[in-house]
Amino acid sequence: MINDQLQWQIQPTIQPPEWFIQEVRQHAGTSGHYAAQLLWQRGIRDTEQLAGFLNPILFKPASPFAFGQEMWWAIERLQQAINAGEIVAIWGDFDADGITSTAVLWDGLGQFFPHNTNLSYHIPNRLTESHGLNYQGIEALAQQGVKLIVTCDTGSTNISEIEYTKQLGIDVIVTDHHTLLPERPPVIAIINPRNLSADHQLFHLSGVAVAYKLVEALYETLPNIPKQPLEDLWDLVAIGLIADLVQLSGDCRYLAQLGIEKLQEDSQKPPAMRRRPGVGRLLEFCKKSGDRPTDISFGLGPRINAVSRIQGDARFCVELLTSRDIKHVEKLARETELANARRKSLQKDVEQQAAQKLTQLDLSTTGVIVLTEIGWPVGVLGLVAGQIAQKTGRPTILLSVEEAEEEDSRGAGERGDRNSPLPLCPSAPLPLARGSARSVNQIDLYQLVSAQAHLLHRFGGHPFAAGLSISVENIPLFTEAINQRLRQQIGGDDNKLGSRIISVDLTVTVAELGINLFRELKLLEPCGMGNPVPQLLIKNCWFENISNRNIQDAGGKKVQYIKTEFQIGDDSAQIGFPGIWWGHYKEEIPQGRCDAIVELDFNTYKKRYEVRVVAVRSLLSNLAPIQHWLTQTDWILDWRNQAEEQRSTGAQENHLEPMVDRQTLIIRECPTNWDDLQLWFRRALHTKQKLAIAYPPLQPVPPSQIWQQLVGIAKYLSRTGKTATQAQLQQKLGIGDACLQLGLQTLTKLGFQVKNGDGYYQITKHPELETPNLDAEISRDIEQFLAAVREEQFRRQYFYEIPLSTIRSVAYQTTFSQND
Repeated sequence: MINDQLQWQIQPTIQPPEWFIQEVRQHAGTSGHYAAQLLWQRGIRDTEQLAGFLNPILFKPASPFAFGQEMWWAIERLQQAINAGEIVAIWGDFDADGITSTAVLWDGLGQFFPHNTNLSYHIPNRLTESHGLNYQGIEALAQQGVKLIVTCDTGSTNISEIEYTKQLGIDVIVTDHHTLLPERPPVIAIINPRNLSADHQLFHLSGVAVAYKLVEALYETLPNIPKQPLEDLWDLVAIGLIADLVQLSGDCRYLAQLGIEKLQEDSQKPPAMRRRPGVGRLLEFCKKSGDRPTDISFGLGPRINAVSRIQGDARFCVELLTSRDIKHVEKLARETELANARRKSLQKDVEQQAAQKLTQLDLSTTGVIVLTEIGWPVGVLGLVAGQIAQKTGRPTILLSVEEAEEEDSRGAGERGDRNSPLPLCPSAPLPLARGSARSVNQIDLYQLVSAQAHLLHRFGGHPFAAGLSISVENIPLFTEAINQRLRQQIGGDDNKLGSRIISVDLTVTVAELGINLFRELKLLEPCGMGNPVPQLLIKNCWFENISNRNIQDAGGKKVQYIKTEFQIGDDSAQIGFPGIWWGHYKEEIPQGRCDAIVELDFNTYKKRYEVRVVAVRSLLSNLAPIQHWLTQTDWILDWRNQAEEQRSTGAQENHLEPMVDRQTLIIRECPTNWDDLQLWFRRALHTKQKLAIAYPPLQPVPPSQIWQQLVGIAKYLSRTGKTATQAQLQQKLGIGDACLQLGLQTLTKLGFQVKNGDGYYQITKHPELETPNLDAEISRDIEQFLAAVREEQFRRQYFYEIPLSTIRSVAYQTTFSQND
């Protein structure tokens, strides 16, 4: 079970001076009290700062030439290319920031270089190439006659690749925002805000904003050439800024505000009159208007990112964002929407499988979570790793085992290899596992992983996210070493593990929710890092009219994303206020009075104001009835012997049903750990149902026989070309998920290839590949599988024989302590 320890940190109420409230009131059109309190708490405390924060017209943006000599060198080289009619290539990246960066340069530089004849762009394939420059792509551009490459959102650390461009007679201008190496790359110019001081108003620019500043400098230098206004790029800049989760302060906030205004203006026009019909169509797909930063972070950004995650090649996304051909962008938008639906489905599959694997871990002794699976889709591993890290309060690494592919001797980097890539191991063993890592609670993930460089095939990233590849045989040692390193890093500070802190900004009542409070909170938008969405505490409240439903994709296919809808009430209001809780079932909402942390939002699809639950907890006064109910002697029923007797007489399992009413939950599968039972305890607690333990006695099959069955199934699937689900394999073999995964990994040592697509396992073996002799290493792997099966059978026998009194005692202690 996930150790999800939430800490609620309520900000002290700071009353701003009256003059400040009056200033805010002029902008809010309401009392302005709450907005003024929030702004004052967040350090906005003088008239000039307040004016620039609330109104972009009053903000003083930095000149693009604040980058100093590097920008002048870049402009000089671009002018030389314009005058000589040189061929210029844009080198972008495949995430939303990189795609929008490429689009900004395509539109912006396109005012000075004819598209497709003197200006082209290259975006690496997420599934076959790396972040950053690579040799194959450089050679292809050289063959096209390119004399100048302008990078965006990448390139700062590609020292050897840039040296290679010089050998081919190609100059490079880098525009990027990622961590710099101590050594300056041999480029014409490197425009990177990391060269500026940390308090500079340009320091937090994302890749798209840096690209925009280059175009802005060119517009200022050659004002008579451009035919399109610079303002036409603002919407692209806002999409990339917000999707990349940079700190929205200084020029970042200013550009995001301008861009959201452009998005809103454009979305109100008919499709034929939109500057960017592709953006408008994506907004229609996600049922957003474009006037909120969440329309980007939850709508446009994930859709743009989904293309490379699913297809690898995301080049057409630049066309989607820049083309004015309505029919063409309609086709591209639909393809993007399908990729996003596919991404959701794959992500949910991995989430479910990873959640099952988490139950096998003892989180009390785990610092860094490392989960491995054959055939996990690499494109969604970072998303799921981030979710697990947030839920558990622990850095998380998800790895997909696959056959390693041959790489060019000069090396294309690992996916996620964005900064400071490590060199390839000269003799990386097969097979490889590739994946993503995400951190939490200010734990420096980059330092953790890079300390194990000797065990890795390739690695790159930054303190909170990374990509890596590693030999499968090194994973156990890597896991042990990185956990040991974390213990040294945190120095006994256990608060950095297993906990999440939610900072509450305001305490409000249900009666205060609605349009006036929404207007005040909207003054703080766009929200993001450095300026988070206000968290509202509603005390002594309750939930009613609670319901669940699954969310569907555009094609009508069900995607198992659950959301709970409700009305929240308290003593201040006679009518409840609507709200939702994403990813949670209605049984998880406590009964009776609670305290809840929520965010206030406007649902553009339903045209209503609503709250989104962030966290909820029961009031202590409500625990007494729960405690009383849990101590009843008959809330857990023991049907194990009855089930065995009925089976021995040939009775059907469902004959047990008439013995109880519909308010009884029945456990039919024997667990292997207390966490499995804990899920049932929680469900019974939330629904006030009795719990009947009716799992059958274990009929153990010798582990060696199970192994032979698994090999036989593998041969059958390989011979027939058929597939099998995980549930089918587990049912046939009579083993759990952990044992099955270990068995599948062992099969790969025998020459089988195991792939998992859409939840179906495909196992193949080429006839020409001889089964290797059972040498000591393979025999050891098989013995590990057999030992795991024996351990699982022992655990199942334990839980079949354990006394009912022990189960009741554990259920009371663990379930009640969670609600205390």
